[in-house]
Amino acid sequence: MTIAHSPVNNGVNVDALLGARTALTEAPAGAQFTWRARCAWRKGTYSHSTVDSFTGLGAEQRHRTTYEFDVDHPECFASEDNGATPVELVLVSLAGCLTAGVAAVAQMRNIQLHSVTATVESRHEHPRHPRRRLGHPQRLRGRARSLRHRR
Repeated sequence: MTIAHSPVNNGVNVDALLGARTALTEAPAGAQFTWRARCAWRKGTYSHSTVDSFTGLGAEQRHRTTYEFDVDHPECFASEDNGATPVELVLVSLAGCLTAGVAAVAQMRNIQLHSVTATVESRHEHPRHPRRRLGHPQRLRGRARSLRHRR
């Protein structure tokens, strides 16, 4: 009986990643990155953000396309719910980083993935005071209580 092993392909170019790590170790100035997002207020708590470029590898870099994000708060906060909340966008970023890391490590260890999902939650305590969002003293502002992820 012959067992055929198909090559692992999780879509991660490990050789390129390792090569970049080596190159950046030898030329640390190239490892300096500046990420940026542009944001335009629309109305109320609604804003629209775009991401299209960053600085890295010693030069200005451009994404293949401009990424757009609508940010707002839900109706229960007396807003119009035109987009995800800022906290939710941070959680999206953390979940994306987590799943990308799982894929890269699996590829490096020759593990074929079929599915990876992550749920990232943040418990946030909103104070009872209704003026929290209006720039009042720190004692009136909400605080993040915990951050956790599930695989």
